Amino acid sequence: MRINASVFYGLYRPSECELRPYLRAKGVEEGKPSPYDEVIIELGRWHEERHLGEIGPFADLRTGTEDERIKRTIQAVQDGLPALYQPLFRMDAQVGGKPVTLVGEPDFLIKDTAGYRIRDAKIARRITEQAHPEILLQLGLYGWLYEQTFKTKPQRMEVLAGTGKLEEVPINFIKNALERIEYIVQLLRSDAEPFSPVGWTKCSTCGFNDLCWTTAVQSKNVATIPGVDQNLTRALREKGITKIDDLLREFDESKLANFQKPWGNKTQKVGKAAEKILRFSRALASGKEEVLQTPALPPSENYVMFDLEGLPPQLDELDKIYLWGLQVFGAKPSEYLGKIADIGPNGDRVGWDGFLEAAKSVFYTYGDVPFIHWTHYERTKVSAYVERYGDKDGVAERLKRNLVDLFPITQNSIALPIPSYSLKVVEKYIGYKRSQTEYGGDWAMAAFIKATETSDEDKRKELLESILTYNREDLAATWAVFEWLRTKKVT
Repeated sequence: MRINASVFYGLYRPSECELRPYLRAKGVEEGKPSPYDEVIIELGRWHEERHLGEIGPFADLRTGTEDERIKRTIQAVQDGLPALYQPLFRMDAQVGGKPVTLVGEPDFLIKDTAGYRIRDAKIARRITEQAHPEILLQLGLYGWLYEQTFKTKPQRMEVLAGTGKLEEVPINFIKNALERIEYIVQLLRSDAEPFSPVGWTKCSTCGFNDLCWTTAVQSKNVATIPGVDQNLTRALREKGITKIDDLLREFDESKLANFQKPWGNKTQKVGKAAEKILRFSRALASGKEEVLQTPALPPSENYVMFDLEGLPPQLDELDKIYLWGLQVFGAKPSEYLGKIADIGPNGDRVGWDGFLEAAKSVFYTYGDVPFIHWTHYERTKVSAYVERYGDKDGVAERLKRNLVDLFPITQNSIALPIPSYSLKVVEKYIGYKRSQTEYGGDWAMAAFIKATETSDEDKRKELLESILTYNREDLAATWAVFEWLRTKKVT
């Protein structure tokens, strides 16, 4: 068996999954990288190449056969060259009593006073075990390979993060990496396919989504029921319950509420969530929606649809909102009022100030109109920006008092025969159609990143306009769901 350091990425990215490394090892066909993944790969390459231009003279070890590259790596270290680019290590080892070949290719070896530093360049900005365990474990394996090759530990293991800062990786991750490899080897050597529960969020950006998630939906697996988490799926499986029909046959509300699932080192009852889980299960089993209560929608002649697009903290230290989308619908609709952050050092503040001005104009024209959004993201980010930049004229606090989250209203009012209450899923269920063939949060992030990186003004304008179109249609989709909810009554 041959294990490359990239196996840690398979285990942890885009979500932790025991099945993904197994499927890759078996050669199962995987979907193409998404536009977002492709941009991330390209950004990583730029980040690495920029650093390559900063380190001074280096030995380029990218070319040649594997044996040739390993031999040249060892010779370059023995010669004390100041820097090595793409060195290669390989070592045979016993892992769990079985022979395994371990391979690692760090980005750089940098000569220090008493040895070499192992350095990787990553665009991630938070190099922590919680945020990116795969990065730390990868460096740990490089450290072990270096130690086995030269009979001495590396002087230091470090990551050039997306912030431009060198982050040290503790030497104990050499041990951690070996322990994790032993676990991975057990997975790969298993005769049976490892079990890893599917999940809407967990599987949505994985290359094996069509294989795992689509199959689970078609077979009516319990993991596709909204409200059934990974721990509950595992606990049900241990009781022989894997299908929605099994769940409905074996449980009433009281029995499911008292059912125990893992919770850290302890267990926890399903509790009040049992009622919703069974409602959703009945809808999925029958293929028919069930109106549970009349949706509690605020009365108003006009409503603001409100949707934000943001960059995650691993790509931006500010956890930045790059598009503040809002538009009034109803008796007196407005034009689209979205504000996109400027591209530049002060762009984040410009975007926030522009949004506050737009919201202020809405209040001036419409009074205390409800701001309709989907999930808690918008409330959380408005609060974060008030702390970051302040709240001119109290507009943000007024807005927060008028926020209405349509997600829990929908979920509490109607049990739908769909495996997720994501806006994109609900809008399709009610028949809303978009004009764009490609769209979604990851797609929009990729487009914005491309816009910030390009020097072609026409291309930048085209990319930003595509993002604005996506956001406009997000707002229109939210309004379509809102209007659909207004037709739902308990009969």
